[in-house]
Amino acid sequence: MNDPGKNEQIANQAKELFDDSVEQLDAATLSRLNRGRHQALAELQGSADTVKWGRWVPAAGVAAAAVVTVVVMRGPQVDELEPVTASDFEMLLEEDSFEMFEDLEFYVLLDAVASEANGDVG
Repeated sequence: MNDPGKNEQIANQAKELFDDSVEQLDAATLSRLNRGRHQALAELQGSADTVKWGRWVPAAGVAAAAVVTVVVMRGPQVDELEPVTASDFEMLLEEDSFEMFEDLEFYVLLDAVASEANGDVG
């Protein structure tokens, strides 16, 4: 099937062909390859600095999630809202409901007075 000696012979021939083709490159091509190699090495050096900061990203994410959790858990308590019923929608669909919107400030004042009477001043 696969002869290890044959594979090694093919690898050696490929290496010889590659080495011969490299030796025949002109100076301009060699210079371009050298500049490309140096540029790639410089980019790798720059990415090493990014990797140093990248190690802190998961820790920062966990810290941010902890802060959000604390804020949400300790935030202002919201009173439970009363469920909306079908009669509420029916009232809005009637023609007289537009008059209610005209007197909306009056209803807000009534609600504030009722809340104050119950001891809710805030």
